[in-house]
Amino acid sequence: MCDFCSISRDDGEDEGGAAAPRQRTALYSRNYSGPFRKTPGRLLGMGFIRLYQLTLSGFVGNSCRHIPTCSEYGYEAVARHGLWSGGWMTLFRVARCGPGGTSGLDPVPGQLGERLHWWTPWRYFALGRKRAER
Repeated sequence: MCDFCSISRDDGEDEGGAAAPRQRTALYSRNYSGPFRKTPGRLLGMGFIRLYQLTLSGFVGNSCRHIPTCSEYGYEAVARHGLWSGGWMTLFRVARCGPGGTSGLDPVPGQLGERLHWWTPWRYFALGRKRAER
């Protein structure tokens, strides 16, 4: 056998030229599907948000002014940052979504700033504000 025959191919074909069976990909979800610690508080908060999405969200209608929607934002915020921090972020996001509030792209921050502590929940309100460009 020559050196070239022993190299494995990664393009989905075996030696006979037949295509290898494809792996099934995970179903697409609008909610956060990244890694997070599955603590009881996070699971409870995410469960409440998912219950809202499946039941009441259809009656409320498509009225969110942000991308991602407020329920998707809440789901991701609770999954990433826990029930306490994610809950405050979600509450303030829903408050910003009303008349006279902000709109547009407002993703969940990956890391919380140094000023955001559990004993200062009012500081989470500033996360969605757009900074003035100079």
